Amino acid sequence: MLRRTSCRSLLLVVLALVGAACGAPVDPERDHGTSSLSINESAAPSASVPARATELCRPAPLETRAAAVLVVGIGEATTAEDPLAAEVSALGVGGVIMLGPNVVDAAQVRALVDGLRQRAPRGLLVSVDEEGGRVSRLRPILGSTPSARTLGQRSMAEIAEVAAERGTTLRDLGFDLALAPVVDADGGAAEAAIGDRSFAATPGEAGVRAGAFVDGLRRARVAAAAKHFPGQGELADSHDGPVVFDVPLDEVVRVAASGFRPVLDAGAPAVMMSNVTFPALGPLPVSIEPAAYRLLRSFGFDGVAMTDAINMSAIAEQWPLPEAAVMALVAGADLVLATPGYEAAAMRDAVVAAVGDGRLPEARLDEAVGRVLALRGEDPATMICR
Repeated sequence: MLRRTSCRSLLLVVLALVGAACGAPVDPERDHGTSSLSINESAAPSASVPARATELCRPAPLETRAAAVLVVGIGEATTAEDPLAAEVSALGVGGVIMLGPNVVDAAQVRALVDGLRQRAPRGLLVSVDEEGGRVSRLRPILGSTPSARTLGQRSMAEIAEVAAERGTTLRDLGFDLALAPVVDADGGAAEAAIGDRSFAATPGEAGVRAGAFVDGLRRARVAAAAKHFPGQGELADSHDGPVVFDVPLDEVVRVAASGFRPVLDAGAPAVMMSNVTFPALGPLPVSIEPAAYRLLRSFGFDGVAMTDAINMSAIAEQWPLPEAAVMALVAGADLVLATPGYEAAAMRDAVVAAVGDGRLPEARLDEAVGRVLALRGEDPATMICR
């Protein structure tokens, strides 16, 4: 477990991180017990030092590595034979996300997932935005499920049990990664951007309940992507345009620590970043803001940091998707999420070009690739070398 640190002490660390040019230094006295487990529950090899690397190790082609850090949608495909689904899987993307239009029934989803995996040249992380309540892409299969707000009124053991049952269904359908739970605290209107997607009205209460949900998914061998770091709460919806939350840095740190430490302690192997802009961290939306990733890493997290969808208006109104993908990786993202799968090749090519012109250090790309492969339960040395 991570050693509890006072917000004052953590703030001193973060003040240094925000002005730093590279990642946070590791505190040798801290127990970094939150290093993620792979989705098959075996200990993940270090993302930055691949296992079994040899002097003869040859990295995968740059195009292959660039595709491996992308998670994209497949439009309205319901079969793997759909042209976009076939194109995306053959491209070698790191993963795909299933949305409502991709789901008809259980047999169809299993066939779709199997078909995508068969067409993929390497492993494939198959994810779904399945929080329960109103954000339930698998409603045709799961039926009505309780919102996080409703679930948050139950005991921790009951929350974990519900998550384990849901995770068992997800695993049976072929999913590896659930884009859940929501860690944001919100006690306001149920239909707000977060609203009843939140477990509780305060970060600490929301965080411990989200941690129980993470534990339940882990029991079912489904990875959790806890969201949306550093905690955005009762704000406008960044799907609709840029959102700015101008609060002091110590408040950003306090909320992040209260909410996300419990989910990291529970072993969440992935964290999704917010698309809100926090001026105390920097001028960019969190998914593409370097200081936000440094803050996350300052908690001892060495798992996969993924963006929220970069095609949301908060980002897409300001940068084309290929450019935003590069900015996210430079900032510290390991997985870039974009639901328009037809942009996958352009994003991959932009990443390759950014490595070529020096904007994106190849070592940063390889760090991201290593973490993605570790999450998929694969040996990073099959694609990268050190």
